[in-house]
Amino acid sequence: MNIQFFYPDKSEIKPDFNEAARYLGYSKLNPPENEVELLIHQCIEEMKKVIVPKAVYSQFGMRNLELGIGGKIEFADVSFSSQDLSKNLSGCTEVILLAATIGSQVDMLIKRTEHFDSVKAAIFQATGAMFIEEVVNLLNDKIKKDAEAQGFTAKPRYSPGYGDVSLDVQKDFFRLLPCTKIGLTLMDTLVMAPEKSVTAFIGLQPVYNS
Repeated sequence: MNIQFFYPDKSEIKPDFNEAARYLGYSKLNPPENEVELLIHQCIEEMKKVIVPKAVYSQFGMRNLELGIGGKIEFADVSFSSQDLSKNLSGCTEVILLAATIGSQVDMLIKRTEHFDSVKAAIFQATGAMFIEEVVNLLNDKIKKDAEAQGFTAKPRYSPGYGDVSLDVQKDFFRLLPCTKIGLTLMDTLVMAPEKSVTAFIGLQPVYNS
């Protein structure tokens, strides 16, 4: 098993104002007012100072992928059923498991802010969601390039908890990946700490089979 770590420099992370605003419920047709817009920019700058982006991932060969109702997925010593994920992985012979976080300092910043400014804390929640997505997008781009060099096409990533993929699968991520080495913990509730963290599958489909 080839475990790989990913430690992007903060300069590589380009904050996405519109994405942060979207997490707050705004859109291009309904943008934030000037005061809120300035506060979003301020929160982005404050949070960027404390994020510590880290990720770990590994590639596994797939066995006996079954499509349709109750589609079965097997890799390593893992076997579970998911119609939604089996569709996502259709045609794939390899699958990558990844875990990423922006660090515990983000959780601490949000909790401290909740005590005196609930509005700013809500904006920090949104900017944190934006930052972890940007980190995973950077890793996703690297995985795509590496996959192409191996003769694969990378499928869109898919996270536990979406569709019919149970959060129980989180246990397999933490068993197969050294998540603690990037500061990740899986709680009894199957929620990760730090909160702004992501796990995901990325299927690799041979180019000749795409």
